[in-house]
Amino acid sequence: MLALGLTGLCYGTSWSTPREVFAVLSGAKPSVVIWDWRMPRVLAALVFGAALGVAGALFQNLTRNPMGSPDVIGLDAGAYTGALVAITVLSGTSAQLAVGSVLGGLVVAAVIYLLAYDRGFSGLRLVVIGIAVNAMVTALNSWIVLRADLEVAIAAVGWSAGSLNGVGWEDLGIPFTVIGVLFALMATRAHAMHQASLGDAIAVTSGVRLDRLRLLMVLVGVGCTATVTAVAGPIAFIALAAPQIGRRLAGAAGVPLLPAALTGAVLLQGADLIAQMLLAPVALPVGVVSTAIGGCYLIWLLTKEVGRA
Repeated sequence: MLALGLTGLCYGTSWSTPREVFAVLSGAKPSVVIWDWRMPRVLAALVFGAALGVAGALFQNLTRNPMGSPDVIGLDAGAYTGALVAITVLSGTSAQLAVGSVLGGLVVAAVIYLLAYDRGFSGLRLVVIGIAVNAMVTALNSWIVLRADLEVAIAAVGWSAGSLNGVGWEDLGIPFTVIGVLFALMATRAHAMHQASLGDAIAVTSGVRLDRLRLLMVLVGVGCTATVTAVAGPIAFIALAAPQIGRRLAGAAGVPLLPAALTGAVLLQGADLIAQMLLAPVALPVGVVSTAIGGCYLIWLLTKEVGRA
């Protein structure tokens, strides 16, 4: 994370040396380029990547399935629907985007949960229904874009790729605060979550209230996903890959939150650097790179799951 962050602060249309970067960070030398342009982007990649990693870990623990990720089961698409409504129907302010994204994600999460609940909770059924709902919501999003004015449609399609281009300090205050509160809230229930991952019977005998815990996990996961979507658009596959990579690196039995958060931060930082360098001086949306990387990971994951079955 530190190495990628330093590289992100150095890299641009003009390369800055590490000495110049440290001088700016220490306050010895002011620099608009490093402090006001590059630093918000580096921090956004770090915090948003961690938020997506945690959201993925929560839903993979909830479903007990490595496919149980917000972008696979439709929560990203739902958050994007809420943002699209804010853009096309309302004036599309930052507050409207944030509220619309959260409401859209919550509505889709509620629909998936209600459809998947049949005399009990089944993670596999939730994943399968989530994939179907994701397809329908994606179709709805395409219809909304096609019905919008040309200028609005162009802006919405560009934003849908997921991008950190142009992120500034003014865009990060509220999202960072919300993500920090959600992290702190989930940290208090991390032990109960890991107990629940061992099985419902073990969790109940150890005093875990499963219904309340699952509701909290859904709310925190949707909150993290929607907050990132409101600022940067839907960034695919980070939430899918980060928890499993972090679990393997940590050698953990379940899907722990901290390795997922750290891995998500590294993945998004790396993807954003690749997006900036690939067609320089044109910076690609980071979602293009994360989708390409995540698609390869998804093929590997599906091959492994099919082989195991």
